Amino acid sequence: MGNDMVYSMANIGGKEAGGLYQMWGEQLEQGVPTHWASYVSVANVDDTVEKAESLVAAIIMQPTDVFDAGRMAAIIDPTGAVFSLWQPMKHIVAEVVNEHGALCWNELTTNDTGKAGEFYTELFGWGKDDMDMGGSIYTVFMNGDRPAAGMMAISGNKGDMPSSWSVYFAVNDCDSSVEEAQSLGGEVVVPPNDIPDVGRFSFLSYPQGAVFAVIKLIKQPD
Repeated sequence: MGNDMVYSMANIGGKEAGGLYQMWGEQLEQGVPTHWASYVSVANVDDTVEKAESLVAAIIMQPTDVFDAGRMAAIIDPTGAVFSLWQPMKHIVAEVVNEHGALCWNELTTNDTGKAGEFYTELFGWGKDDMDMGGSIYTVFMNGDRPAAGMMAISGNKGDMPSSWSVYFAVNDCDSSVEEAQSLGGEVVVPPNDIPDVGRFSFLSYPQGAVFAVIKLIKQPD
């Protein structure tokens, strides 16, 4: 990251909720699309990268210091999904989550749930809780007794879709948030849908193309 890079923090009520930056030359030259990145907090980025390589992951950004905020790396898992690691220094994690406009969930959609499940449980020591969703299995990765992320298989009619991580933002009302996004130039990728006992969600893309989800949860996470 160059010294002239500008990194902006998104705030909710004065609390840091996320970050935004303009992609640098190498990313643009490689055709990297605008996207939201999912980060996993780790105690030591360098050790985690070494372990990821032993599990046949590809490292697309070697461990790098982000000013004095923290140390990061970016990885492609064995099924092709990209995610990042974050070792906090001065900047720990998001100060607000699970509130309107804040991150509430990260979800992996993959072409090989078996391979992905083995990779993430080995890399982070996560447990797995598989749930029958009526024709498909949804996996919740567990960090101790707390849900860490979700995983599901790419559906058969989307066989050429690449494996990827998605971010979900909590909202007070899914439908009104979708309408507001459209008024701001966003597009609906997946119309509002209900997930029994979970909530109502929709996938959206904003004018530069990055896809994200909004969800009105039935039960507020702990």
